This record gives sequence, structure tokens and C-alpha cells, in this order.
Amino acid sequence: MAKPKRPQSIASEDSIILIKLGGSLLTDKRTPETARHDQITRLATELTEARQETGRRVILSHGSGSFGHAAATRFRITEGFDDPGQRTGASVTQEAASRLSRIVVEALLAAGECPFVLAPSSFLLARLGRPAHGGAEAFTLALDRGFLPVTYGDLLLDTELGVSIASTEAVLAYLAKGLIKKRQPVTHAYWFGDTEGVLDSSGKLIPVIHPDDLNRLRPSLGGSRGYDVTGGMSHRVETAVRLVGLGITSWIADGTVPGLLAKALRGEAVPGTCVRAQS
Repeated sequence: MAKPKRPQSIASEDSIILIKLGGSLLTDKRTPETARHDQITRLATELTEARQETGRRVILSHGSGSFGHAAATRFRITEGFDDPGQRTGASVTQEAASRLSRIVVEALLAAGECPFVLAPSSFLLARLGRPAHGGAEAFTLALDRGFLPVTYGDLLLDTELGVSIASTEAVLAYLAKGLIKKRQPVTHAYWFGDTEGVLDSSGKLIPVIHPDDLNRLRPSLGGSRGYDVTGGMSHRVETAVRLVGLGITSWIADGTVPGLLAKALRGEAVPGTCVRAQS
């Protein structure tokens, strides 16, 4: 198999990098509401120090892990909003997701970063389970003012379904499209989880994925261990392929490896799976 190319140099300080820290990286997804505090602290420190060194414009996002996913599973939020009792479940799910975000933000503040939280439910509406209304202006304003915008998977008001879950992937894909429409250059996306990248059916790393490979690979792309209501690795790869259509190259990598996040922000090659256009 071909090895992933070295990342293209980031064109300018105005370019935007999207980063997702997966829920399996930040939490134990097998146990409800169990944060991996040491890992969160390390990643927050690494990100802050690398941003201070490079001046990169970053939008940080993270999954809900065993916080939001466990609550959504408990209250059957993905099955539709057809029971008045699910209103309580929707509120509990949203609160759980925001609680993990507060843990991440506290770690960023302790590391010396200036996070600015933008909960998807505060700027997006969904239709039939997909983000459909809302803008990216708040993110560009936060970046222009020197903040680190932080967002995450959330529960949205849905014009057809009542409420629906917006995965972090869905939020980032919607944001990327909006940013590019506003002529904001988005060049790279990094998806950090707890595996070395995308693995084939025999457990071997797939170093490069092109959009045309998706249908062939789909049967070997699994979900996530533990609580998950949004699709795990399969959903991540599908989103990365969508981003290729916007001119964005993605890397899916192992966030448990110290220093990998900093390497990404410095524009260095990182081991893992590169999702890019056919050259």
C-alpha cells in the first residue's frame, strides 16, 4: 500500500485546522460518565503549547463519550421524540454532553489556553436528524479575537423530529462548509481516537483512503466500543470523505500517543490513516 504523503504545508496563519478528540480518547466508553482526566490534561497541555509555538488557528471539537452517549442510550433519544418523558431524557443528555465539555475546558484553562465554548445547540437547528440551519460567524469572530473555539457533539432542536443528536462529525462537516462559503480557508482535519488509524478486517492499518475506496471498505469499518449512538469509525471515515469534496485532507490518528497532536499542529507528518483526494 502507498504510504501517506507528508502533509501539505499550511498556507498561512489564516488557514484553519479542525481537530476532534474522540469520546473514546477522553472517556471510558464502557462506563457511564467516566472521564480520563490524565489524558485530557495531557492533550490540553500539548494543544496549548503547540498553539503558542505555531500560532495556528484551530477549531477544537470533542466527542461526548460515556457522558452524552450513555444518556442518549438510556433515554432512547435516537428512536424518535414520541414520548413526553423523553423531554427529561433530552435535557439529561444535553447536560451530560456539556459536563464533559466543561471538564475539557477546565483542562485547557489550567494549561493557559483561552477556550471559547460554542455549544451546537446554541447556533444550530436540525432537520430530519441533520444540522440544517445556523452559521459559522461566531467561530470566525472567536478566532479573530484570539480564542480557541470549542464545540462538541450535542442535542439539537429538530424542525421535524422534535430533537435529534448532532454528532461531532456532523457539526464539523456543517461548519467546514459554512466556513469555506465565507472564504475562510480550512486546510486540514485531524481525528484523534484510541486506535492507530483505520484498520482493515484483519486488523492492519490502512495508510491512505480515497473517496472511491469507501464502498469497498465500508464492511470492515466498525462502530465504537462501549456506549455509542452516532456510528463510530464508520461515521468518521464517511465524514472525512465528505470533507475531501471541500478540499480538506483528514488524518485519523492515535491520540493516546504523546506528542502526536503537537506534531500535527506543526505541520509534520503523523502516523495513521490519511483521507485525501486521488493524486
